[in-house]
Amino acid sequence: MHDFGAAFGLAFGLVFAADADLLEIIALSLRVSLSALVISCLAGLPLGALVGMSRFRGRSAIVIFLNALMGLPPVVVGLCVYLMLSRAGPLGWMALLYTPGAMIIAQSILITPIVAALSRQVIEDLHNEYAEQFRSLCVPAPTAAGALLWDARYSLLTVALAGFGRAIAEVGAVIIVGGNIDHLTRVMTTAIALETSKGDLALALALGIVLLVLALGVNAAVMGLRMSAARNAYA
Repeated sequence: MHDFGAAFGLAFGLVFAADADLLEIIALSLRVSLSALVISCLAGLPLGALVGMSRFRGRSAIVIFLNALMGLPPVVVGLCVYLMLSRAGPLGWMALLYTPGAMIIAQSILITPIVAALSRQVIEDLHNEYAEQFRSLCVPAPTAAGALLWDARYSLLTVALAGFGRAIAEVGAVIIVGGNIDHLTRVMTTAIALETSKGDLALALALGIVLLVLALGVNAAVMGLRMSAARNAYA
């Protein structure tokens, strides 16, 4: 128990002292996850809007497929990306394996279906409300999509935050394609796994504290956005 308490004391000391290694790992984690989030939103939001607004044969199958992809096993995604980026793979010439770029690719593949599926539900519900009005005004589909995306901005920000929370907590895929290389591809989740296995509980706990603070911050932001959207709706 004494050793456990000492580890917590050292962990808080590292956090409040802004340890250089700790800050480097946190900065890389945020850079990788935010980059993956931007890519996923650029791909997932238009896809979700397209599926949410359209009615075509096979749409139900696509919706089911998108929802199923939300549960993609991270290690399987990591393995597939590894095979694609390895020297023998079709993208091996890009030399991205064991770089932050490979980690961004893996995280993007994991969270794009989440962004697409959740935004599809948001846009579909909103489109059902405005579809008749759009038809009566002969609003072009791209204009209607833009209007719906703007009107649903608070809900879509919540979707984006959910994607970020999934990305920042990822460990399985990024450790496969990133290799957990010190000062190059070591992020918070992989560092926690490594330092715990080495017995360095202080750094592992410090990173865990930061990760928990980020998770709480994301949830607080989601709650704040929902409350703001509710106030705007009743204003």
